[in-house]
Amino acid sequence: MRFRRYIPLLLPLLATAACDALDPYKREGNWRPAQVNEANLAVMVANPAELRRGTGAPGTAGFVATGAIERLRADRVKPLPDTGLARIITVPSGNSGSGN
Repeated sequence: MRFRRYIPLLLPLLATAACDALDPYKREGNWRPAQVNEANLAVMVANPAELRRGTGAPGTAGFVATGAIERLRADRVKPLPDTGLARIITVPSGNSGSGN
């Protein structure tokens, strides 16, 4: 009789036992963290200049990201393209209906 009280508490635990198969890191074909932080640390220990300024991978277009950051800092961000799916409307903040 005493065990029946705990059955509702045990059911969620039993139901989540198979959730391991749904973990996106464990599914086949997905990216898996593979000691990336340790590899980066090893590079920085070997070359201390990497601690201050990293190096890009060969063939990457870092200047594209740099341009985006410079536009953000200069407050000249490019608008998002209109996809026609949804309209985003800015609503001014204020005391609408607060009664103060």
